[in-house]
Amino acid sequence: MSVAIPTDFEIHLFHEGNLFKSYELFGAHSKKVNSLLGIQFCVWAPHAKSVRVVGDFNCWDGSKHEMTRINDQGIWSMFTTDVQIGDLYKYEIITHSGEKLLKADPYAFYSEVRPKTASIVYDLSGYKWNDQKWNRKKKRRPIYDRPMFIYELHLGTWKKKKDGSLYTYRELAEELIPYVVEHGFTHIEMLPLVEHPYDRSWGYQGTGYYSATSRYGTPHDLMFFIDQCHQHDIGVIMDWVPGHFCKDAHGLYMFDGEPTYEYSNPKERENEVWGTANFDLGKPEVQSFLISNALFWMEYFHIDGFRVDAVANMLYWPNSPQLHANEYAINFLKKLNEVVFSKDPTILMIAEDSTDWPMVTRPTSEGGLGFNYKWNMGWMNDILKYMESDPFNRKYLHDKVTFSLLYAFSENFILPFSHDEVVYGKKSLLNKMPGDYWQKFAQLRLLYGYMVAHPGKKLLFMGGEFGQFDEWKDLEQLDWNLDDYEMHQKMRVYVKELLNIYKKQRPLFEVDHHYEGFDWIDANNNEQRIFSFVRKGKKPNEMLVIVCNFTPDVYHHYKIGVPLKTRYIEIINSDDKLFGGSNQINRKSIEAQEGEYHGKPYHIEMTIAPFGISILRAVKKRGEKQKNGKKEVCSNASRRRKRIEA
Repeated sequence: MSVAIPTDFEIHLFHEGNLFKSYELFGAHSKKVNSLLGIQFCVWAPHAKSVRVVGDFNCWDGSKHEMTRINDQGIWSMFTTDVQIGDLYKYEIITHSGEKLLKADPYAFYSEVRPKTASIVYDLSGYKWNDQKWNRKKKRRPIYDRPMFIYELHLGTWKKKKDGSLYTYRELAEELIPYVVEHGFTHIEMLPLVEHPYDRSWGYQGTGYYSATSRYGTPHDLMFFIDQCHQHDIGVIMDWVPGHFCKDAHGLYMFDGEPTYEYSNPKERENEVWGTANFDLGKPEVQSFLISNALFWMEYFHIDGFRVDAVANMLYWPNSPQLHANEYAINFLKKLNEVVFSKDPTILMIAEDSTDWPMVTRPTSEGGLGFNYKWNMGWMNDILKYMESDPFNRKYLHDKVTFSLLYAFSENFILPFSHDEVVYGKKSLLNKMPGDYWQKFAQLRLLYGYMVAHPGKKLLFMGGEFGQFDEWKDLEQLDWNLDDYEMHQKMRVYVKELLNIYKKQRPLFEVDHHYEGFDWIDANNNEQRIFSFVRKGKKPNEMLVIVCNFTPDVYHHYKIGVPLKTRYIEIINSDDKLFGGSNQINRKSIEAQEGEYHGKPYHIEMTIAPFGISILRAVKKRGEKQKNGKKEVCSNASRRRKRIEA
């Protein structure tokens, strides 16, 4: 047994907060020292009196595997030939008070399946990736002017086996990926994949930040799953929690008997809302740990993006009656984003931020936090409050629909209907809708259509695509039996067609983050609760007209102002009978007429469906052809209907 000493430069960078591949130094690594093959252990425990490695290889007796303290800032190291890949281990830490702690390795690559808590020596090398085509595609075209509709899911409760056991990563590749592709989602976002002790924490209270949870298999199994996603043109985003961690005895909390990864001051350390501990984001070693962690998931697992959880809890000091900005967290987030984007400019850094902090998605060089996307929590809260209200009373909540367009282009937004909105007594999205059975489905179709038409990228939590009736039950699978019922079947048909339209119609995604891509037609009809607007693409005169009716009333020959004198084709109507509607649709193309209306130079007359959204495409002149002396619009509407019916 001997000591493999880290270099002075590595040690300097770690304590400076700039060792961005600290996972190559810390943890358990297979190495050759003096021609001997063994395992090098390295851990940071600045307050420890002594540190030993214990495991099944020494019957959990660390007397023969004591680590050497190699600097006065608490880095401990040891090389031994007694340990092999696959062995269980922990660090036995003797505190200055003489207490003995058994801690999992903060940098472990693999862990025992809960409720067991030991780390496992694991070799991450050896997986052969086949996602080169996906990576080339990402580099060719930025995401900002491409469609992005994220399917958010929790792997453990999306679907379970008949005996109640969990699907593995490899089994999910066979079950989940075809489902996501079939429905047309562009990305999946998985609730935290880091190792965590409690299923119902969903991964948000982690213990092993470098350890892909063993609930579903090995790290190589997860690599296979992500690789398969990429080969099927699906991006992978993971929820990531750099703000706080759980306080289980084997984890990071009071790692060496004193605050190590967390703030020393209890007022700053204790996260009273979630019962967790806040990372000390001003401590350089913690910065090295967390920034390295993001790069680790990018390098070894080819993660395409991170939804950074609870940014509001980081930006402001916790447990304070007033909002006081946390400069440590602000500087950390800027540094994190700068480092991540320097490694991969295509990465998605998504802030889950409920505050009105300015310039969250602006580059740090312009004074921003450096994210490239932010969840639009304001839009989500406003539109759900509007939809949950009685349709008659919605005329008093008119600004809940219009207000979002006052700030829609101040940030790069994602419109989220996430897991947070369908748990703990909040009801499912379907059950939030007022009215009878039919009206609930009609209004949910309207809500999804409005989300697709509104500027911003999109996110929907699992189950929303078929109208899950109950809220998310976080220990049970989704209610797949609902697929036996006609209205739920038709909801899935609608969502698939809606996403198909979304990905094909460039005005719905090309100019998401600039005011040039949106224009109100009528934002003031609070009495009838009908909203109409235009979405524009990059090309001149490439546009869609969207009309939303938030009441159960039907209107015929309803006049709408339009910007172009051309024909308009209804490419989707949520009231189509194919989707479970009453079929108040516009089958024929509509010719724009001379005459100013709604401030537009021309107008059309159309049918307005109850609780319906209609998307009409302006037909270009070159899209017309002569037949039997008459003009006909070149449309594949009939073929589209046949495809949907099939």
